[in-house]
Amino acid sequence: MGDIVDPAAILKSKSDISPPQSAGATLVGSATNAIDAINERVGNYRWVICGMLFFATTINYIDRQVLGILATDQTFKNAIGWNEAQYGYVNTAFQGAYAIGLLIVGRLMDRFGTRKGFSFAIVFWSIAAMCHALARSAMGFGTARFFLGLGEAGNFPASIKTVAEWFPKKERALATGIFNSGSNVGAIAAPLVVPYIAVNYGWQLAFILTGTIGFIWLIFWLLIYRRPAEHPKLGKAELAHIQSDPPESTTKIPWARLIPLRQTWAFAIGKFLTDPIWWVYLFWLPKFLNTNYKLNITQIGLPLVVIYVVADIGSIGGGWLSSMLIKKGWTANKARKTAMLICALAVVPIVFAAKASNLWLAVGLVAIAAAAHQGWSANIFTMSSDMFPKRAVGSVVGIGGMAGSIGGMLIATTVGLILQYTGSYFPIFIMAGGAYLLALAIIHLLVPTLEPANVD
Repeated sequence: MGDIVDPAAILKSKSDISPPQSAGATLVGSATNAIDAINERVGNYRWVICGMLFFATTINYIDRQVLGILATDQTFKNAIGWNEAQYGYVNTAFQGAYAIGLLIVGRLMDRFGTRKGFSFAIVFWSIAAMCHALARSAMGFGTARFFLGLGEAGNFPASIKTVAEWFPKKERALATGIFNSGSNVGAIAAPLVVPYIAVNYGWQLAFILTGTIGFIWLIFWLLIYRRPAEHPKLGKAELAHIQSDPPESTTKIPWARLIPLRQTWAFAIGKFLTDPIWWVYLFWLPKFLNTNYKLNITQIGLPLVVIYVVADIGSIGGGWLSSMLIKKGWTANKARKTAMLICALAVVPIVFAAKASNLWLAVGLVAIAAAAHQGWSANIFTMSSDMFPKRAVGSVVGIGGMAGSIGGMLIATTVGLILQYTGSYFPIFIMAGGAYLLALAIIHLLVPTLEPANVD
């Protein structure tokens, strides 16, 4: 990423701590400070932290997608012996635990900080991912899936809170888009690696090997991460840039004050309606390709890679678009909602994917919808930090994520039953095509100007 210089913010931070001076001394001092600010590089260590969030999200999505890929393998299906409805219930267990985890973990991140909180979360979910290798029935996988969901719930509240701590508001959508693109990289890596391991070494080892990656990340996280004000590798200019937004109170905000707010409901309803669509992609796309186009576990890799590469572009592009519009002078409200409208419209054509006779036409339609979801996701996550102070972001993201997981629970069971009794993906893609426009309409009704929440 290029260095971003903000002389006004640096001058402000310096002038705030300067003692009173005469007019002449002030003029000379201001000129000197301006030259220093222009010459001094802001630095880019904050993007190293963003990179750590990107890799954590990549690992998070590798671990959660292993099961969906293995579900297309006939050897695995014969060993477990479940039907579509049971597969839906297994994913419902994951979503239920994810909802519970988000209800708790957002508050814990606000209380204990992201260094400790993130460390605990990735250890917990990595162990749970490895424990899938011990399961031998739908019940066993449901139990392992429950604990995986409980641990993986820590990733996004911790990441969004870290972005709020390490980036000024004008850069947060881009930073969110970058780390959120790790979900697509994880979704790309899994179909490339998991089939090879499963076919050559057995499906149990696929869970064990992917589960160990989180412990490697943990080592680097503990070595690298500190809060900005405490970080020895962060220069003064970059710290001033990070802190260039108006100062905020550090007083804790109870949930009882957050839940009644329109801003909380706008974020939560947006997540409730649109998060489940992404879960459908993660858990059912391999089965969709297997059912409709007869692709086996060794053949689904390329279509899934194409879908998630395009989704990766959408994640970064959606964050970039709203950030670019804000830099051009648009309000955060207009920029975020314009980007989200474009994304919502781009999802609509997915309704034709279920009836597509050509594999690559279906892949293209799903890829565009997945990219649009990720662009939407980058902006709706950033909305939380637009409307709430840093001290509340973790809790608000937790509440919204819990709402998204409740929606995921409902859709996991619904999709399983639809496929069990109809075998058609058409009703599922109809729900996907309309969810984002409905969500945006509700968000706009609740927060027409995206005004900051009155939390005090």
